[in-house]
Amino acid sequence: MSQSMRALVAGKVGEPADVLRLESRPLPTPKAGQALIRVRATPIHASDLHVLRGRYGFSPEFPTVGGHMECVGRIETLGPDTEGLTIGERVVDAAVPAVPGPQVSGTWQEYLVADKRRLLPVPDQLSDSSACQLAVNPLTALLLVTHELDVQPGEWLLQTAAGSTVGRLVIQLSRHLGIRTINVVRRREAVEEIKALGGDEVICTEDEDLLQRVAETAGPAGVRKAIDCVAGPVGAQVSQALAPGGEVVVYGALSTHRQTDPAALTIPLQARSVIYETKAVSGFWLNRWFGTAPPEDALRALSQVRSLVIDEVLSIPQGQPFPLERFTEAISLAEAPAHGTKPLFVFEEGGAKDDR
Repeated sequence: MSQSMRALVAGKVGEPADVLRLESRPLPTPKAGQALIRVRATPIHASDLHVLRGRYGFSPEFPTVGGHMECVGRIETLGPDTEGLTIGERVVDAAVPAVPGPQVSGTWQEYLVADKRRLLPVPDQLSDSSACQLAVNPLTALLLVTHELDVQPGEWLLQTAAGSTVGRLVIQLSRHLGIRTINVVRRREAVEEIKALGGDEVICTEDEDLLQRVAETAGPAGVRKAIDCVAGPVGAQVSQALAPGGEVVVYGALSTHRQTDPAALTIPLQARSVIYETKAVSGFWLNRWFGTAPPEDALRALSQVRSLVIDEVLSIPQGQPFPLERFTEAISLAEAPAHGTKPLFVFEEGGAKDDR
């Protein structure tokens, strides 16, 4: 008797809807320090799709199971040397591949093996939708604000793409920590929404001057800390708007669709501003953070995120569930402009089957 499971597999680099196929695969067996997880829910991130297109910061070996970020499930079996975990325990798998680091299992499958050092127990009070989105965007927001920039209560934090998932989480976290936020959006209709969420100030680049508004808001002391995920001219304006000695951390490049426009992937900084005002521009990528942070530090940060979500400091929007069979529809939703809902692949209990 052998067991098989369903998996969404890309045979080669290409457009996800073209290269993904639903396949039957044998169940993997956990090795030392690993657990076999029965997946319950896993999101479709834009970065997951960029990986399949070959346009991300790392490339898996093809064919590859899709989904290289996160999932929630229950422990089915344990390999040797997995003390501290229990069969049946509900866990989040932070499946973000470490760079540098080994290949990890994709999450778009019914079962996967995971390193015990990447597994975080989660209580049943957290929905599958919230739990399966715990390890990427909320963790990114926490690390940007507290680890990369160490923003202190009362300080101003300037951020672009305030309406994005990470941007909204940054606003919620900053409000909890007593940090004041200046939030940049592209559309006028987003202004009131960001203010209602807790943003202190909102700048709309559609009809406002970013540099002027930052100066008016922050006054003579200015803003010394910023995060940017737009790049392009907007990222350059953020750097220019900072006070002398200020720093902007860049963690994305939303100014280009599907990351294909080289010009939009640049940040045209003003040399005089950088040199004479000693401003700094640095980058942040969650994969590289996982590649450099000790495993115990990573689990500690994930535990902190879990507490913030349980305590409702951070709110994760409900995702829209899809079975694997409807992957083209799910991918289409993930690509839709301003869709506002994260598509999730969901699995029923006991998805694997016996082949007799």
